[in-house]
Amino acid sequence: MKSIQSRLFLMLLILIIIPYFLSVFFIYGYTKDRVEQQALEVSNNQMNKLSDELEQYFQDMIDLPYILYRNPDLFQVFRNDSEDSGYSNPNSREKSIETFYLMRNEIRQVRFYLDRNKESFTAYNAKVSAPKLKPDLLNQESIKKLYQSNVDYLIEPPHQLVNYNNAAIVPQSDNTVVMTFHHKIVDVLSNEFLGIITIDIDLNGYARLCNTLIQENEESVLLVDSNDRVMYASDTTLIGKVLPLNLLERINAKDINSGEDILLSKTLSGSLNQWKLIKITPSHFLFHDARQTAFINILVGIGVGMMGLLMIGFVSYRITRPIKILSKKVRSIEGGNMNVPFEHKGEDEIGHLEKHMKDMMDRINHHIEREYKLDIENRKNQFRALKSQVNPHFLFNALQSIGAVALRSQSPNVYQLVTSLSKMMRYSIRADQWVLIRDEVNYIQAYLSLQMERFGNNLNISIKLNEEIQRMKIPSMVIQPLVENFFKHCYEEGFQDAHLSIYGEIKGETLTLTVENDGSSVTLSKLKSLRENIYTTPYTGTYSHEHIGLKNIHDRLVLNYGQNAGIKLDTKQGQGFLVQLVIPLDSNGSND
Repeated sequence: MKSIQSRLFLMLLILIIIPYFLSVFFIYGYTKDRVEQQALEVSNNQMNKLSDELEQYFQDMIDLPYILYRNPDLFQVFRNDSEDSGYSNPNSREKSIETFYLMRNEIRQVRFYLDRNKESFTAYNAKVSAPKLKPDLLNQESIKKLYQSNVDYLIEPPHQLVNYNNAAIVPQSDNTVVMTFHHKIVDVLSNEFLGIITIDIDLNGYARLCNTLIQENEESVLLVDSNDRVMYASDTTLIGKVLPLNLLERINAKDINSGEDILLSKTLSGSLNQWKLIKITPSHFLFHDARQTAFINILVGIGVGMMGLLMIGFVSYRITRPIKILSKKVRSIEGGNMNVPFEHKGEDEIGHLEKHMKDMMDRINHHIEREYKLDIENRKNQFRALKSQVNPHFLFNALQSIGAVALRSQSPNVYQLVTSLSKMMRYSIRADQWVLIRDEVNYIQAYLSLQMERFGNNLNISIKLNEEIQRMKIPSMVIQPLVENFFKHCYEEGFQDAHLSIYGEIKGETLTLTVENDGSSVTLSKLKSLRENIYTTPYTGTYSHEHIGLKNIHDRLVLNYGQNAGIKLDTKQGQGFLVQLVIPLDSNGSND
């Protein structure tokens, strides 16, 4: 993770991808809790409503036999006074029983036990069987329990339909599972036990009510009586059996969420006192929508993540690639390659940085080139000075000896010429040094004294340099060659009336030294050729290195003062020739 790209990639991964997936898991957890709470709330409301409906349904079934108290013909069946006309009329009795049977669609069979005669008869499919003696009926477990109790009814768990009297009207093929209601019939006035009505109903009636709790096949519902017997279950294998122990323990412990299933239990009241309505919902079904939403979000997140990774990779590559290229260039510079190309065209921070580095390298290369070539120039000047001086002490002694002979011979002019030559030789030895402009002027004057001996005293030369300018320092031998060119290209070519002017001025931060004549000039093509040769890169022009000419002066000024220094040439519109030495005063060279 040392590279910027790796760190940028990791940073974007941490700040974008990971928070997205964390938000997905957070939303899933929150949605799951909300779905569970909502589902529990809805289920509780449904169970409350269903419990009321079940209580009302069973209450109606329990109250059904009480109709016979309002039906004299039917009630007379159980009375002891057999003289009643209703009982003596079999047709009227059967019609009343058939009417009772048809009162509810879910009734499959009705048995009437008459304690007066110890006989019973049944009604099946709206048909009444013949009476049959059942002297031991009261000894049956459920009947005996009801007979000996203070309650008026008893409900048996679901079982297959039983042909109580082996009546022909009940087919053997009818294996319907029914729930049985046993009702004790007594005389209201005397509280005398008269008999028992047994009603078998199929489970469809209250099963439809129970199944309203089930939204999908994966959910299940149970109706359990006070003895933990299953009175109804969506799993038909449990009907009529005792509730499984694990479910019973969870119900008693009120464990709603077991991790796999959500269990809701509602204790009923009224006629179904202590019965329990139970709904079991698999958690995977309850949270199906939430999980599906989370799964879709995860798939979308993976897609977004992949696109994000590609985007992050592309962005990090686009951002770090210029940095890598710039770093490679810097390492190349460290290896010694000072000519590394900087080509970034962007306007961003990298582009500005590369532009500044390019400018910096240009300045460094310029300074290196300047210092290197200045050192070469100084060494060449030293070499030239060494070649010219031969043995300075011998030459100076010889000139002094000649001067002494000139004085003894009474030749002061010779002595003056020898003295001027001695000054010039001494000054030329310092050709690699910085000198005051005053010293350069003194050297020029010594040179002019020799030239006056050659051409006569009628030389027309003026030097106008104020004291401030004369106190400034310049490289030696930059003005004298221009004076020498005046004699070479003007006097020696016949322009004997020409005037040579040397003057200087300071404008702002620039010193300008001008050497001009009003004699010989050059054509425009010659002037252009001179400028092209002078302004070429140092030591790449066609001028000879054996002479200190215009190009030599220009190169030395550039090397010492920078690109803003140098010489300027002009023909004065064909009326002479002008050379200006331009020297910046704020350069690194010595000006004072």
